[in-house]
Amino acid sequence: MVLNNTLANALALINNAEKVGKRVCTIKPSSKIIKQVLTILKDNSYIGDFKEVIDGRGNTIEVNLLGHINKTNVIRPYYPVKVDDLNKFEVRYLPAQDFGTIIMTTNKGLMTLEEARKKNIGGKLLAYCY
Repeated sequence: MVLNNTLANALALINNAEKVGKRVCTIKPSSKIIKQVLTILKDNSYIGDFKEVIDGRGNTIEVNLLGHINKTNVIRPYYPVKVDDLNKFEVRYLPAQDFGTIIMTTNKGLMTLEEARKKNIGGKLLAYCY
């Protein structure tokens, strides 16, 4: 199986497992970006704990699902966003104001759109979840 975007595949697995009502989702292969995005989702109470299972073949991540995700997906292409344009993309990808979160990469690391707004920095949009 060819994987073009491992983050997109991981979020699709989580989305599908949430729709079916599963309590645990297994993501393979593991990567630093996937773990960072999962950490942000955990901090915002969308998912429960997750752990990496080292098997020597790409490793897997087991994610405990809470049933709090309606939709999650990547944003392609990775739009470069200035601080002034953050509201425009929030309206485009989230269904309502203050409902959901957008994850972006900045020169200070991965963070949510709200954190980037507080720190007054721009970056590139990676994914959204609500």
